[in-house]
Amino acid sequence: MRLRYNDLNTHLRGIFGCRVQKITVDAGLTCPNRDGTISTGGCIFCNEKGSGTGAHAQNVSITEQLLQGKKWLSRRYKAQKFIAYFQSFSNTYAPVSQLARLYEEALAVEDIAGLSIGTRPDCVNKPVIDLLSSLTRTHLIWVEYGLQSAHDETLARINRGHTVDCFRKAVRATQGRGIKICAHVILGLPGESPQQMMETAQALSDLGVDGVKIHLLYVVKGTPLETDYVDGRYQCLEQSEYVNLVCRFLEHLSPGIVIQRLTGDPHPDELAAPAWALQRNQTLMLIQNKLEKEGSWQGKYR
Repeated sequence: MRLRYNDLNTHLRGIFGCRVQKITVDAGLTCPNRDGTISTGGCIFCNEKGSGTGAHAQNVSITEQLLQGKKWLSRRYKAQKFIAYFQSFSNTYAPVSQLARLYEEALAVEDIAGLSIGTRPDCVNKPVIDLLSSLTRTHLIWVEYGLQSAHDETLARINRGHTVDCFRKAVRATQGRGIKICAHVILGLPGESPQQMMETAQALSDLGVDGVKIHLLYVVKGTPLETDYVDGRYQCLEQSEYVNLVCRFLEHLSPGIVIQRLTGDPHPDELAAPAWALQRNQTLMLIQNKLEKEGSWQGKYR
């Protein structure tokens, strides 16, 4: 079945001519929204692991993390090339000399074709962008900026610690440097209407980002969001609601934007709710089936 959106796997195969998989890397970095620079509590949905694997705390080097990932993904997906994905916390939040060592270690591993750097838009500056740009001469480099919503009132509500304008400035500073830009958004944030979510899609299209990750807001144990959920102040989306929102969101995105993710991928032992968040493949199939049934596609309204 032909997908009705511009998916990452097809995009990477078009570049490299083979299956390419991301390998999650934990570099042991932190976040200004946790270390006291902005806040100590972090975003309301983030726990103290910051979506990380915990590998750094177990003294597993970046090289070893990548070698282990290569072995597993080569066997499971027949992948031949890989992207090192610096995922946990903010992976440009360190001195440039330290970042250079981390990135270069990853790129030195055989068959690592590029990097994907997860970070915040308030954690980049010209030296960091210069470093990333220098790496594009030989490798594919993506920077993944967490936005979550294009509405400042929502960002304040989730204790994000930066504004939409901060995101815009980071995107504009990064554009034209050979670096691919991916924006993270979350559907189902407290207080957001479906219309506001579609406005986020439109804003990203207008900014000209290269990729988007769409996440489900699920409740992680030990977070402020869990407290709100238990106390009845937050209600999770039903699966059917989320599927409908994703389809509508895709319709408002430019067709050239690469869709890197369509739902969340929670750790089963950390998930408080909703239980259906663990049914990733089912959710993806429901999205594709709905687009097929409705004769819809990414960029329909662009």
